[in-house]
Amino acid sequence: MVHGEEDPRGALVRPYAVTRGRTEPTHEIAIEALMLTMRMGIEASRYAGRDQLLIANLCTDRPQSLAEIAASLRVPLGVARVLVADMITAGILTLHEPVEAEDSLLERVLIGLRNL
Repeated sequence: MVHGEEDPRGALVRPYAVTRGRTEPTHEIAIEALMLTMRMGIEASRYAGRDQLLIANLCTDRPQSLAEIAASLRVPLGVARVLVADMITAGILTLHEPVEAEDSLLERVLIGLRNL
């Protein structure tokens, strides 16, 4: 888990159990969107569950992308998306969506690769 901790639940906990069977988030969140813990988020996350507390702690010092959160928790992206969406709804996290540019970085990389 976060910072080298072992998850005491081991491999027995399936992703759907972490999200209580839900697979669809309450908010659409881009993989590169940044999350930051709100001022009262750590306190509120203590009552939200272990995974949400880990996410709140992870996003306290600096914003983290959805991809970074999933990697740090070692959970599938969809699971992280559901957990983060719940935390946004609860006011634990604030969401900073990426700004849509005319030529996004990924589009420029793709064009560059095609030109090779």
